[in-house]
Amino acid sequence: MEGSSTLDSQNLLDEENNITSTTTTATNFKKLSIIPLVFLIYFEVSGGPYGAESAVGAAGPLWAILGFLVFPFVWSVPEALVTAELATAFPGNGGYVIWAHQAFGPFWGSLMGSWKFLSGVINLASYPILCIDYLKLVLPLFSSGVPRYIAILVSTLVLSFLNYTGLVIVGYTAVTLGVVSLLPFILLTLISIPKIKPSRWLSLGQEGVEKDWALFFNTLFWNLNFWDNASTLAGEVEQPQKTFPMALFSAGMLTCLSYLVPLLAATGAISLEQEEWTNGYFAVVAEIIAGKWLKIFMEIGAVLSIIGLYEAQLSSCSYQVLGMADLGFLPRSFATRSRWFNTPWVGILLSTLITLAVSYMDFTNLISMVNFLYSLGMLLEFASFLWLRRKLPTLKRPFRVPMRLPGLVFMCLIPSMFLIYIMSVDTTTVYLWSAALTLFGIAWYFGMNFCKTKRWIEFNSIGEKRDNEDLE
Repeated sequence: MEGSSTLDSQNLLDEENNITSTTTTATNFKKLSIIPLVFLIYFEVSGGPYGAESAVGAAGPLWAILGFLVFPFVWSVPEALVTAELATAFPGNGGYVIWAHQAFGPFWGSLMGSWKFLSGVINLASYPILCIDYLKLVLPLFSSGVPRYIAILVSTLVLSFLNYTGLVIVGYTAVTLGVVSLLPFILLTLISIPKIKPSRWLSLGQEGVEKDWALFFNTLFWNLNFWDNASTLAGEVEQPQKTFPMALFSAGMLTCLSYLVPLLAATGAISLEQEEWTNGYFAVVAEIIAGKWLKIFMEIGAVLSIIGLYEAQLSSCSYQVLGMADLGFLPRSFATRSRWFNTPWVGILLSTLITLAVSYMDFTNLISMVNFLYSLGMLLEFASFLWLRRKLPTLKRPFRVPMRLPGLVFMCLIPSMFLIYIMSVDTTTVYLWSAALTLFGIAWYFGMNFCKTKRWIEFNSIGEKRDNEDLE
């Protein structure tokens, strides 16, 4: 009986992997190759050193350098390894939703989808705000009031339309944006070399400036998470079993270097004014070292980086919606693709509307909610990874983390403890909002199941088959 059950699970698994890519394989649209995927992952995670300045302001140059040197091994590498193994084992749109579904059943798959989707669209809302914040430096008209609201609305709609034109176009746009947005940091580094004093790297901060460890760790977390987001695009990637591990490794190297090298250059080339090291200070450093022309170039690069961040995140959110519809968690209509561009236009529209709805919330609360919901999803993701190793030990894994289960538990334990720490320092407002959104996700799951039983809405049948199997 146990062997029969395992075989049935494997057959259903194969059917799920097939159905999540059915729409794409039925057409002749081109899929993502490795270079665009590398830059999409890069923008999912980083987008460049913009935003890393607060780590220096919070704890000083030495801790900032050590943080961006060590933290990738503590957090980013485990998350990327989990993503590489599971994305190649389950190469369909939906990513982590499929993983939690396979590990613990449809309820947890749906809740994973709710947590990750909501964290994604709330994160999306921060990017047009950041874009307008840079624009207002040139055009003060957009600093407040109706012009600011209109600018956020228009920028959101324009960026969403670009995403609608196709994932391959978005991918190569990400390549261009990545190269151009990194160019001012390359110039900054080269010009800084004669002025660098390595002793400045050893500074623990200025006397009288208190260390803000919560800000320090939140900055590291904000700049080095979301490695798994690109997994929702697995059904759109050429040979994902081979491409994903290589793309994750390449994006990881690019991300780490894009933080460390500019930090070493900037902190080594100028005297420390720790309280000045807040978001956007790299532009000031550029002016000090090279002149106003590099500061302007840096600000242009920041806007381009924000565009890349928005496009990558929106792609992840919209293809997650498509994957959840393919799996029967959402109505079949949510998997509808554009006739001209083959993009999941319903997912893009839904993500954009929710993004606009939360765009006018307090920016600090937005980021805190993103981190909290994302942390909940990551804890479930690590649990799914470990349980699938035990539940499906013979499952074909084109990329396999070379450890046995006890080693994998230890690998996931350290980042899980960090996630719990990040969640513990949040405010009551964030707890209340996160609890409300979690309850909404639970209600959504049972509401969708009720609609299935009444046959009020048309769903794909995979979710129903999994429900029946769990009942048996």
